[in-house]
Amino acid sequence: MQYAALVGVYRQLASTSKRLEKTRIIAELIKEDSSSEVVLLLQGRVFPNWDDRKIGVASRIVIKAISKASGQPEKEVEQQWKKTGDLGLAAQELFSKKSQSTLFSESLTVKKVYANLTKLASAEGQGAVEQKLNLISQLLTSASPEECRYLTRTVLEDLRVGVGEGSMRDAIVWAFFPEEIELGEDVGNRDKYNEVASAVQEAYDLSNDFSEVAERARQGIEKLRDSALKVGKPLKVMLAIKAKSAEDGLERVGIPAAAEYKLDGFRIQVHKAKSKITLFTRRLEDVTTQFPDVVAVVSKRVTAESCILDCEAVGYSPETKKYLPFQSISQRIRRKYNIEVMAKRFPVELNVFDVLSLNGETLLKSPFKERRKRLESIISPKERELVCVKQKLVTTPKAIDAFFRESLKEGNEGLMLKALDAPYKPGARVGHMVKLKETMENLDLVIIGAEWGEGKRSTWLSSFVVACRDEDGNLLEVGRVSTGLKEKREEGLSYAEMTDLLQPLVISEKGKEVKVKPEIVIEVAYEEIQKSPTYKSGYALRFPRVIRQRTEERGVDDISSLDYVQQLYDAQK
Repeated sequence: MQYAALVGVYRQLASTSKRLEKTRIIAELIKEDSSSEVVLLLQGRVFPNWDDRKIGVASRIVIKAISKASGQPEKEVEQQWKKTGDLGLAAQELFSKKSQSTLFSESLTVKKVYANLTKLASAEGQGAVEQKLNLISQLLTSASPEECRYLTRTVLEDLRVGVGEGSMRDAIVWAFFPEEIELGEDVGNRDKYNEVASAVQEAYDLSNDFSEVAERARQGIEKLRDSALKVGKPLKVMLAIKAKSAEDGLERVGIPAAAEYKLDGFRIQVHKAKSKITLFTRRLEDVTTQFPDVVAVVSKRVTAESCILDCEAVGYSPETKKYLPFQSISQRIRRKYNIEVMAKRFPVELNVFDVLSLNGETLLKSPFKERRKRLESIISPKERELVCVKQKLVTTPKAIDAFFRESLKEGNEGLMLKALDAPYKPGARVGHMVKLKETMENLDLVIIGAEWGEGKRSTWLSSFVVACRDEDGNLLEVGRVSTGLKEKREEGLSYAEMTDLLQPLVISEKGKEVKVKPEIVIEVAYEEIQKSPTYKSGYALRFPRVIRQRTEERGVDDISSLDYVQQLYDAQK
């Protein structure tokens, strides 16, 4: 496929905000070409969700590449960027002025674009910047002005055409099962449609790769159903909703329920295939190298030949052996040097609470009580190394309250309540698993913009625009937060540290306002959620404050959803 054809699809998608229209446009494209290059670039990606490689190019390098390819001074590129607020639009404007005789040195194909972008992610070491410049410039030199617009945005991982998971899922159904979408008044046909849509969703939950799902769907419903968990390939974790009380929790999950300690650590997904052990975070990043101590205890204390385990790694004091809050061990997640020293200073205990695959058998649809039993059969527990998370069967609110107090006394956040007969649903926030906490539920939000401060804060970004996401993955503002950070680095998460994190992610700047690539996730507390016409979400946080940075364990796909914000708003009443 020619890249110009894909850009035409981008143009159509950007011109409508209607989800059904977007779905139709995507379906028509992938019916014609469902190659991995097309499906991934359609989402503004080069790698599927489970692959933690990134294009990793800062706006400064892109400015240099635009300058090199267009012949315009870097200063002119920057001025055009500030004028438009979009480096992609700036590139389109600048290349529109370029002599036509120098354009289109070769017609761009999707494969060529994909190949160059993939090489960007692997460019490292001495000469990497020059290599990246050449790879981007080569594409821009061969591109039309409109193609330059979308190439630039793709390199910056900010495509802006509104393709979310919901639209991709439905488009695959429309493209490859057209007879099932002619619903009419036929209830049976609607059931068939729901069956196919469910099969597509389940295939995606297992693979985290729409290009793989599209290829399976092209081959039929049975091929979709053949999707299976693969040890070594991470899947999204199941998430809980918050219960208002013990009574509410029991009503949601049923009686009896499994109550488990809710730990203040970070999620780790363990994949074991004989002697090979791989560790992934909740955002599907491979952190095996950072946790050699965890690899060692899994090798010693998990007897299964192959398995996928859902766990929580909890930090503890090497002196007192008491649990520590998440902040004390979060620095281990991105540590690349002195790993052994860090492991001794900040040791972790792995608390295992679910098994998703065991010796080649997928257990997602097995009831939780069976999965727990299978889990206990393959664990040789030892405190402060590896244990099954503490569990108790409960039937009354009184029993839950007593276990809740016990959990808090141990330094935990509260309790989880789980339905005994429920399956495991990857990536879903389910009603058959709820959490009980003492405090109002905080939100995990992504920073999408900021404002330079004034006075002594003039060199810092000090007011942050935060967003939740809707079901299609669109980011919707839910407020601004400027309190909770420190002015001195040694006191904790500071304005200076946050500025350092955000500056490389700036994608546009107008006056004191900047827009940033949505990457930095923060936990935000608030006094109240209010209805608001000011923000796209329709809600605003009253007196928000930053609690901590959570980028190490939360990606943009993991932030709080608009539905969840609405639930919390309704729960206030």
